[in-house]
Amino acid sequence: MPLFFRKRKPSEEARKRLEYQMCLAKEAGADDILDISKCELSEIPFGAFATCKVLQKKVLIVHTNHLTSLLPKSCSLLSLATIKVLDLHDNQLTALPDDIGQLTALQVLNVERNQLTYLPRSIGNLIQLQTLNVKDNRLKELPDTLGELRSLRALDISASDVQRLPQTLAHVRTLETLSLDASSMVYPPQEVCSAGTEAIQQFLCKASGLEYYPPSQYLLPVLEQDGAENSRDGPSGPTDRFSSEEVEWQNRFSDYEKRKEQKMLEKLEFERRLELGQREHAQLLQQSNSQKDEILQTVKEEQSRLEQGLSERQRFLDAERHRLQEQLKQTEQNVSNRIQKLLQENQRQRKSSEILKSLENERIRMEQLMSITQEETENLRRREIASAMQQMLTESCSSRLFQVAYETHRQNLVQQACSSMAEMDERFQQILSWQQMDQNKAISRILQESAMQKAAFEALQVKKDLMHQQIRKQEMISEQRWVLSSLLQQLLKEKTQREEELREILRELEAKSETKQENYWLIQYQRLLNQKPLSLKLQEEGLERQLVALLVELSAEHYLPIFAHHRISLDMLGRMGPGDLAKVGVSEAGLRHQILRRAQELLDATGARPELLKPPQGEVLPTAPEELPEAVRPSAPLEELEAQTSECVVCLEREAQMIFLNCGHVCCCQQCCEPLRTCPLCRQDIAQRLRLYHSR
Repeated sequence: MPLFFRKRKPSEEARKRLEYQMCLAKEAGADDILDISKCELSEIPFGAFATCKVLQKKVLIVHTNHLTSLLPKSCSLLSLATIKVLDLHDNQLTALPDDIGQLTALQVLNVERNQLTYLPRSIGNLIQLQTLNVKDNRLKELPDTLGELRSLRALDISASDVQRLPQTLAHVRTLETLSLDASSMVYPPQEVCSAGTEAIQQFLCKASGLEYYPPSQYLLPVLEQDGAENSRDGPSGPTDRFSSEEVEWQNRFSDYEKRKEQKMLEKLEFERRLELGQREHAQLLQQSNSQKDEILQTVKEEQSRLEQGLSERQRFLDAERHRLQEQLKQTEQNVSNRIQKLLQENQRQRKSSEILKSLENERIRMEQLMSITQEETENLRRREIASAMQQMLTESCSSRLFQVAYETHRQNLVQQACSSMAEMDERFQQILSWQQMDQNKAISRILQESAMQKAAFEALQVKKDLMHQQIRKQEMISEQRWVLSSLLQQLLKEKTQREEELREILRELEAKSETKQENYWLIQYQRLLNQKPLSLKLQEEGLERQLVALLVELSAEHYLPIFAHHRISLDMLGRMGPGDLAKVGVSEAGLRHQILRRAQELLDATGARPELLKPPQGEVLPTAPEELPEAVRPSAPLEELEAQTSECVVCLEREAQMIFLNCGHVCCCQQCCEPLRTCPLCRQDIAQRLRLYHSR
């Protein structure tokens, strides 16, 4: 079976046939048959279940399709509760639903030429089933619940892998026809199966301890009768009724074939009408496109005409506005000239008043000089003042009247200009609003059509993208599966190879332990001596007491093996920096600075008192033993080395007694080594622990 498969897309003809059959089944006065065969279906559509449930269909024909399952998702088998005939032959079904026993009204079940591997046990609940055809499938056995089909009349299991019949089949007293491959049967024997249905039933009844009765003595309900009850074991009426029922059933099927041919002709007529409708639709679509082009052209022409009229109106308004501005400027210039004249007149009046004053002064002076009497002088002065005042009043009244007339004329001109401008602006806004409305209508119509075209294009594009995306995902998943399968095969090969190597090592170790156990342990002990642990190196090489005390004081005694391995002295420590200590293996930054600071303090103190670096009298510093060359190295451990012992690096109290493999370090006692998973010196995983016994 392929890992990935795509649903077959039905052809246009199959899709039309399905739509036609579904419409035909929903018509008023339609029969009880729903025929959706030869529609290239990969699953039964949901509408078929709904139609069978609502319209109480009794015959469902779904043969010659690509069905892999009878019941799609979100559908219930109870929707087919009224079905009496279910034809599913020539499909790709691998199994029937486990709850197929809910179809209690089913009388005919045809699943010929499928890929069924088993029958569900609930098939025994089909108490009204009369015909069961499972020919040409992959069945290997039949369920024992077939014995509960008390109405079964015909059973076909030929062209399958069934070799044994269930013994409970003897309880089916109504079985008239049993088709099977006698040459491949084991139970009942081949000679019994070759003798026919009656011989098989007699053999099964004899094996079950039952008395055999021929099926003609058992009465069954008619196929089209509603509410039929189960037949009971025992003899009943004559056989004439069965023949009449068969004739009636054949007549019904012949009528169905005739109606089917008639429906086919109606379908062809419907397809012809549908094609004519599609042609008319295409013509209407072409006409609508041409009308749309014409509308767009007229809209463009109207828009250009409106723009031309608008430009002309704008030019006229600009000329009118320029003319009004010129008139306003001329009026203002006239007003300014008159104001200038009034100012000049006022200046003349001031000059005249000054002249009058000077004349008055001259008169007074002349009066004094000529000794004119008082009365004459007063009369003369009154007359002059009255004449002057009268002249001034007349001039001021005339100037005031002229100014009022000028203001009223100017106000009238301004109001006329403002009213004409407002009227022109209102007309202009109205023209613009009309143009905007026409333009918005045209644009909305064009945008709506373009949006519809865009939506259709996007739907097609999304559909294509989804198909391409699914294809790419399937290709990627298939490549990943192939890579994972090849990697798994490689890992399995490496696993078997490792197992063979481990078995070889174990056989070698067993052979060595059995034949040369004493020499083997001597060689292993010699190897352990060649790879001395750091605790022994500390004892052999030695460290300065001040350096050891410094590390103990700073709680850094776990770095003693590292200092001993690199042979670091106090003088070397004084010349080192934090980076050098980090390279050596001291990971804590604060601890590095503290070690360097304390070492410098010790060096400064020992510079004042050099005797602190000298060992006390009677104490000899340990020196490292000279290594023997490889050619003269002994094959067994030396006696003085055997006498040396090391203490446990964990508790620092007991003697080291355990050897860790594969590293070979002897650094822990028996009590401390139990919880350890890695060697405390080299941090390698511990594969095996060996107890070391010292001979006294």
